[in-house]
Amino acid sequence: MAHALLNRLRVFTAAMLVAAAPAAGAAESIVLASTTSTEQSGLFGHILPVFEKATGITVKVVALGTGQALDVGRRGDADALLVHDRVAEDAFVAEGYGRYRRDVMYNDFVVIGPGADPAAVKGASDTPDAFGRIAGKAATFISRADKSGTHAAELRFWKAAGVEPVGQDWYKEAGAGMGPTLNMAAGVDAYTLSDRGTWANFKNRQSLAIVYEGDPKLFNPYGVILVNPDKHPHVKKAAAEQFIDWITSDAGREAIASYKLGGEQLFYPTPR
Repeated sequence: MAHALLNRLRVFTAAMLVAAAPAAGAAESIVLASTTSTEQSGLFGHILPVFEKATGITVKVVALGTGQALDVGRRGDADALLVHDRVAEDAFVAEGYGRYRRDVMYNDFVVIGPGADPAAVKGASDTPDAFGRIAGKAATFISRADKSGTHAAELRFWKAAGVEPVGQDWYKEAGAGMGPTLNMAAGVDAYTLSDRGTWANFKNRQSLAIVYEGDPKLFNPYGVILVNPDKHPHVKKAAAEQFIDWITSDAGREAIASYKLGGEQLFYPTPR
């Protein structure tokens, strides 16, 4: 009887160990905190299956404004970040929350507005002039107001124009991602600032159109950052670095460059 009881205990212990152990060959995954622009433009839907097929690593994307994505990284709730606010990115690394940052790609911002362009933005000499014209006409402007990279760029343009828009009747704060902000602008025939990728993938344009583009000040670079495992030991450093190495490799660059909508390339790999 004692022998039988001992055998039962052995079987039970083995079963518990099997249940507690990770499944053999279980797929590895990482959490990538990134911008709404990379997701809503359709880029991730194009490039991540290529990475996952090459490595077997699944990427779980948390799409937020850049400021919020950096906060996720500060808390250690992501393994890597792909964001677009260079000043904030450099500060994140300098503060020790990121191990390092690498250039990945770029596109540009565009000023979106009513096709009739009541603020005559199309005739602007540069981006601050475009923003100054919107303020001068008190034309409705929808701000993301979400601490995103796009929001940070918008605030720089208002400052360069010598305008403090917050609190003005014509300045509306969405507190939302790029897609919802564009929907709000379309609904009230307003101006806004968008990344080109999200605009290209946006369907509910109504009367909206690009009213200003092409200024070098509208340059929009993206960087990838490894969340520092010294601060957050649970960070999946090896798998995250595989993603970082891939997205900055020839294969990753080719995947980025090959993403097009209506024949238009939306993101350009950063030259080496």
